[in-house]
Amino acid sequence: MRFSHGVITACASAAIVAGGLQLPQALAQSSSGAFSILQQRWGNREGFKNLFYWVSETKPNRRSNYFLILGKNDRDKAIMKLDVMVPSYFDSKLKTKNIQLSYCQGGEGAMKRTICEETIPAAISLVNDGKTIQIVPETPIPPDRTIGVVFRVANPSNGGMYQFNALAQAPGKVDIAGYLGSWVIEIQPGGAR
Repeated sequence: MRFSHGVITACASAAIVAGGLQLPQALAQSSSGAFSILQQRWGNREGFKNLFYWVSETKPNRRSNYFLILGKNDRDKAIMKLDVMVPSYFDSKLKTKNIQLSYCQGGEGAMKRTICEETIPAAISLVNDGKTIQIVPETPIPPDRTIGVVFRVANPSNGGMYQFNALAQAPGKVDIAGYLGSWVIEIQPGGAR
């Protein structure tokens, strides 16, 4: 028994060294926001909703395009005001001139590319020391269209998980924003050299 265990271990080690055996990596999400087979969320609270995103670069300190997507299925009411809560530990500086709201197509699956072409006219501001992106479209956004908050920014200097939250206010008498979901974005450890 000991001998066969040692032989199996030696063969597996040789296969790994030779590159013949590929071991999967466990990531929370890929840069496309698609869910990994090995994805697991510890302490998942009731009411948490994971939203689709795409990030063009996942290394620290690199310029990247962020596409934070709200699909048709992520909401059931028109949006009069959208707030994107930026994590307090996201140490990159956002600028309103680099942020836009767009109508998007695709992106809700591993094989579909996200395309955000048509810009939605909106007043965009940064409040709470740049930790809230406040977007007020000229006209309410209908619930039957996929939209994206698109911005260009340098990634934070540290790798890690960054949870952006979406809050939206619908037209009507109630002046309270409701939670739509969260984009949990992973920046890989290690930096640009």
